[in-house]
Formats: sequence, structure tokens, C-alpha cells
Amino acid sequence: MTATEGPRPAKAGGGAGGPVAELTSITKWFGATLALDSVDLVVRPGRAHGLVGRNGAGKSTVVGVLTGLHRPDAGALAFRGSPPPYGAPGRWRRHVACVYQHPMLVPSLSVGENLLLGRMPRRGGRIDWRGVRRRAAEILEQWDVRVTPATLAGDLDVEQAQLLEIAKALSHGSDLIILDEPTARLDPGAAARLFDGVQRLREAGATFLFISHYLHEVFDVCDEVTVLRDGRRIATHAISDVTPRRLVEEMIGDTPPPATTARTGPVTGEPRLRVTGLTGERFRGVDLAAAAGEIVGIAGLVSSGRSQIGEAVGGLEPAAGEIVLDGARVPLGRVDAALAHGIALIPRDRHRSGMVAGLRLEDNVSLAEGHLRPGRFGIVGPRRRREAAERYIPALDVRPARRDLPAGSFSGGNQQKIVFGRALATRPKVLVAVEPTAGVDIASKATLLEVLNEAAAQGTTVLVCSDDLDDLRICHRVLVVRDGRTAAEIPAGWSDGHLVGEIEGTHDGDH
Repeated sequence: MTATEGPRPAKAGGGAGGPVAELTSITKWFGATLALDSVDLVVRPGRAHGLVGRNGAGKSTVVGVLTGLHRPDAGALAFRGSPPPYGAPGRWRRHVACVYQHPMLVPSLSVGENLLLGRMPRRGGRIDWRGVRRRAAEILEQWDVRVTPATLAGDLDVEQAQLLEIAKALSHGSDLIILDEPTARLDPGAAARLFDGVQRLREAGATFLFISHYLHEVFDVCDEVTVLRDGRRIATHAISDVTPRRLVEEMIGDTPPPATTARTGPVTGEPRLRVTGLTGERFRGVDLAAAAGEIVGIAGLVSSGRSQIGEAVGGLEPAAGEIVLDGARVPLGRVDAALAHGIALIPRDRHRSGMVAGLRLEDNVSLAEGHLRPGRFGIVGPRRRREAAERYIPALDVRPARRDLPAGSFSGGNQQKIVFGRALATRPKVLVAVEPTAGVDIASKATLLEVLNEAAAQGTTVLVCSDDLDDLRICHRVLVVRDGRTAAEIPAGWSDGHLVGEIEGTHDGDH
């Protein structure tokens, strides 16, 4: 099979060799933690199979088993009826590849180099760069990815990067493509275009395992869906035979949590935080003021600059202008200075800016607090680290409740809770939450939003930068950003249609 050949096409009656992938009674332990308990999963050729469940339900472990990262302690894994090729990653890639919500491309290399990394054509012992460009162009054309081989991967937007990752996996001949929260960082228009691309690939014979917390996406994309809860398979349904409410009930084992809204009415009083003329690469001339105990939303599409505004207030994004907190001017572009003045940031990319995956939970929670209030010899002692972890593990419902585990071993939603704990441990005056619930399950979302409500109730000023309507419902007012500028200010009580219209710039004035 050449680099431009795709997956083996599905055949009538279940495809060659039966299911593309099959897990039978898979059990996996991590120490004393049972991550998977006799889980069954069958993915059939040419289909899109959804996998849903709360954070910590076992989805990431299933992906790890399918990709060879985790070897099960019991049960069997088969690809087209054959045992998996442990110890042969090249052969494994023919069976399955995973596209994660954070693209794994090398930003300093071109699209062509990323597509053919580790398998570039050679001539006379040297890389055949003309051959690289030609073969990359063939792959991009075959899978209808509309970028050029010479483009730097770092210049791609998230939508293009996701499609490039899918094309790269298919070019290896992978039978099964796992899409792990592929739209967590996309706005609705980009997500729709991504799904159009997925549909084209399905028509060409590709098979997908689709993981998403957005159930409407599962219903739009998938033929079947499997529900996991607490490491067990609860049910598998044909999409035509199940409702979203039924899936939610199976995911959480109870009725859906109530929608979280602001605890109080409009907050009055002198502003604690004043931002004037804030200008950066993606935004300009932004003004805002917020009082103690007030939750202010900054809403907009992914391309609007809304997330960069929040990260500029938190010191992570370079900016000009002025930020004043409790009468003191805060230096811009410095996270340490923002922390010292009482501004804590929950960044949009927890992997790059929110935590250290190799450090234990308790070390991550105490990282920022230790910078502000170091102990003897400039470090935080074990007692303070333990106390911080034991305070925030139950408050945030981190699972498993193990302060000694490395942060990278937790599921995505639990990692987000750890990042929340790190920010809250600094006892901030201002808490900036950028895309705070992206990629987390329904119950975890309710927990995190209630944590923001509780912080505001205790007098913290909270900024929520998001386009998720559930995130914005807790806000006392919402500033809408379009093209890097403030376009509207909307008080609490808005309708979904009104706010979405303002965010997308299509509002016709009907509230």
C-alpha cells in the first residue's frame, strides 16, 4: 500500500475479517484504580461509532487500549479478527490512528513534512524534496484537505490542522480513525465544515470512532453509540433508537443536573478591575470594568479575539493598554506580575499553560500558590501541598481522588479541575476563566460553573471568556467581541437566539 492509499474499503456483510476493531471483556487496572471493567466494543467497517461518558468514565483508557498505549490486564483486543501487533508500531498504525483535540503537528515544519515525517522519499541517500511535495499534494488532494504542502503547520487554523491529522492517519492506511473531541476548539461553522470533511471520508470507506461531550454532534455524525460509566459499558444503541435524554441518564446514572445560572442579580458598587484600551495581536481598544463579586462574560467566535483578551488580562498574552486592580496598575504580559496583584488565570490550553503533566496532583495545585507564598528555602513544604490538594479534590470532585498521581494520568475533565484548583489556591481577587468547560462532560461542567459562582459569592471578580452558552448563563452581563472589538454588552436574561445573533453578527434587533 502506498502513502496515498486509504483504508481498506468496507464490504457488504460486515467487511473483510469482520469488525474493524473489537474489544471483548477488556479490564484495565492502574494501581488500585479499576479503569475498565469487562468492557465490550465493536466498531464495524464504514461506520461512525460514538463513545460517550463523563470524564473519568473510561473513554481515554479505551483509546489507550485501541492505540496500543495500554495493554489490558484481561480480555481480548482484535483488529479484523486478528490479535493486535504488540511491539510493532508500524503495523499497529495500519489498524488504528487517533486524532486528538490538540493537533500533534510540528509547527515549525511544513504541511508536507508533517504528512510524511519518518517516511520521506529519498534519492541518492538524500531526502527527495520534490518527491515530498508531490506525494504530499497527492494525499491532500485525495482527502480534499485544502492547504498547500509548503504551508507551515504553525500557520494552520485548528480546523485545517484537524483535517490534516485525519489525512495523515488515512495516508498510513489506518482502518480506524479515532476522533477525540475534535471540535472542542472549533466554532460552530468550523465544526460543520469538519463534519462535512468526515462525511466525505466516510463515503470513501473510512471508519471512525467518535468521542464527544456534545451529544448533538454524536447524533449528527454517528450510526451507533456506546455509553461508558465508571469504567463499564452501560449500553450500545443504534442512533435511530435512542434519544439524547436517554444517553444523559445512562452517562450520569441519574437525571441531568440543573442548569447553572448566576446566583445573584446585577452587582453594584465601584469597579475593582478596570481595563482600558487593551490591544494585542487579535484585539484592540478593549475596555471593561468589573466589581467585586461580579461575573462578566467575554463572548465571541473562536476567531474574535475573546480568548486572547482573557489571557492578556491574566498576563499570558502580550498586550498594550492599562489594567488597574484595586487602584494599582498591573504590568502587562507577565503571568507572575498578574498573580502578584491578585489575578489568576485558567488558560484555554491546559496542556501548554495550565499544568505540568508529569507532576503529581498536589504539586500542580500548589504551583502558583507556592510562587506567591514560598516556604522555607523557596519551596512549598509537603504539609501545605497536601492540605491544598485535600481542600480542592473534594470541592472539585476530582476522580480518582488521589493527590499522589501525576496530573497527566487523569482524564481531560479531571485535568481541568486540577487547573481550577491551581488558580483557586492563590485566593485571587480576579479569576479569569478562558473556555473553562471545553471538552468536559455534563456533570463536570455543572461542577466547574458552580465553582465560579461560589468564587463570585465570596467576592472574587470573575471573567468568563467563551462562546458556550452554558458558560455564559452564570454571568451578570456579557460583553460580545467581534473582530477584536467590543460590539455589544448584554445583561443577564438574554435569549439564546439573541446572544448567538450578537456573537455571529446576525442580530436583527429582536430580543
